[in-house]
Amino acid sequence: MTLRTKLLATTSAVLIATTGALYADGHATHPETGETLASDQSFTYRVGDESPSIDPGLVEDVDGADVVRDLFEGLYNQDAAGNLIPGVALSHTVSDDGLVYTFTLRDTAKWSNGDPVTAGDFVYAWQRAASPELASPYSWYMDLMSIENGADVIAGDMPTSELGVTAIDDTTLEVRLTQPLPYFPQMVTHGTTFPVHQATVEEFGSDWVLPENMVSNGAYVLTEFVPQERLVRERNPMYWDNENTILDKVTKLVITDENVALTRYLAGELDWTDVPAGQFPRLSAEFPDQAVSVPQACSYYYMFNLRDGAPEELQDPNVRKALSLAVNRDIIVNNVLAGGQKAAYTFTHWATAGFETPNIPMADMTQADRNAMAQELLAEAGYGSDNPLSIDLVYNTNESHKSVAIAISQMWKQTLGVETTLANQEWQTFLEARSNGDFDVARGGWCADYNEASTFLDLMDSGSGYNDSKYNNPEVDALLAEAKTADNPQANYDRVEEFIAQDTPIIPIYHYAAVDMFSENLEGWPTENFEQNWYSKDLYKIAE
Repeated sequence: MTLRTKLLATTSAVLIATTGALYADGHATHPETGETLASDQSFTYRVGDESPSIDPGLVEDVDGADVVRDLFEGLYNQDAAGNLIPGVALSHTVSDDGLVYTFTLRDTAKWSNGDPVTAGDFVYAWQRAASPELASPYSWYMDLMSIENGADVIAGDMPTSELGVTAIDDTTLEVRLTQPLPYFPQMVTHGTTFPVHQATVEEFGSDWVLPENMVSNGAYVLTEFVPQERLVRERNPMYWDNENTILDKVTKLVITDENVALTRYLAGELDWTDVPAGQFPRLSAEFPDQAVSVPQACSYYYMFNLRDGAPEELQDPNVRKALSLAVNRDIIVNNVLAGGQKAAYTFTHWATAGFETPNIPMADMTQADRNAMAQELLAEAGYGSDNPLSIDLVYNTNESHKSVAIAISQMWKQTLGVETTLANQEWQTFLEARSNGDFDVARGGWCADYNEASTFLDLMDSGSGYNDSKYNNPEVDALLAEAKTADNPQANYDRVEEFIAQDTPIIPIYHYAAVDMFSENLEGWPTENFEQNWYSKDLYKIAE
């Protein structure tokens, strides 16, 4: 696959439907590469379940974020390598003490109804995301960004007007932080920070996200939404860079079974789908120009319920560590998945920018030695053949998650005699169960919100909105707080990873790779973007 091509705003040769160099057969050419473009510029892809929301203030999953990046645009976007490029903001300055960021917005940005996009739209959206009234599952992100008064606003102890964000004028946005945060600009590519149209939200309430009501500012507008079936977005003629957008229509199909999705892909019904577990070696050999595996900024793990009232047996760190030791991660990544994933003994993905993987003793042991230690620890905790440990493991409906869960439950049974009851749940039900603590052990997957180790490790903070285990270690909290202002936070990150290995609130299992099938004529996919943040406006199809 070639890398995503950034379309320059200054390029005047553009679209099939408008201008551009035309061949005799009527096909346009790409304004930068000169490739002949396909007549049909539509893109259809598969997801495994419906996202809980496509409201920027409420979105919490990867598939929902992909949609939000098309429908809305924040201060900055990312290029093919994950570098920041202008979105609504053209540039920013930062004060000498690193506490005040001032963004200059482009005056050509418009909402899909023709209204100008202003700094006030960002102020409204950020205040809304932090408000107790919205109860956003991502409200904590506004505090994670170290925005002035963020924690107090989220807690309801201060009005939203006290959040440290101000519209100096229509094209000047000021953000005040409580501490310097070198990676702050990277954080504003996240959907939670995108603007929303206040008048539309206030007029329609929760129904503002329906196709007939939505007003958005991204490269696409929402034209159709059938829950659990399809979501369609089409070109937004009001988008400031519409003339350099090539794809006309993007369709997301909900197909729960990934093997059915692969069949439909091979039949030409999809342009992109995930590779089912274990099938990458075969597919890459058969379709070398279509099967792709690249590192992706996500970590796969199991979490233990450490809340008050949770199963007593899981409150013992020896039990948790025994279960972690008994997981043969090499079998998971090499035999069950076989798609380029890497065994994980740290929560932070190995390819995270600036992160050096610390030495975790477990990682250097043989699996035989891990199993022996696991047996000793479980026996010390009082469990064995005469008192077997029984646990419930829940995961969201997906064949790959099921395959991993079956494999791990067998490892626990064979090594430790543990009886595991497996249960799958639909995505939204699963998220609610995890958030409410209705589990013993639950599957977790965390994808980076920005490319820095804190995006993973901050989940171990006792106050994190996604610390569903409710792990609480004051030393970890202090290390994470100190890391935010450290010149080099690596030592803090090392210690937090060591605490994770010692206390075992989670079991890191593997670090993701994006393992996908792409149509041969689809170009522009950002394979070098570690976060795999893609924008439909930068994709295109070439003539076959």
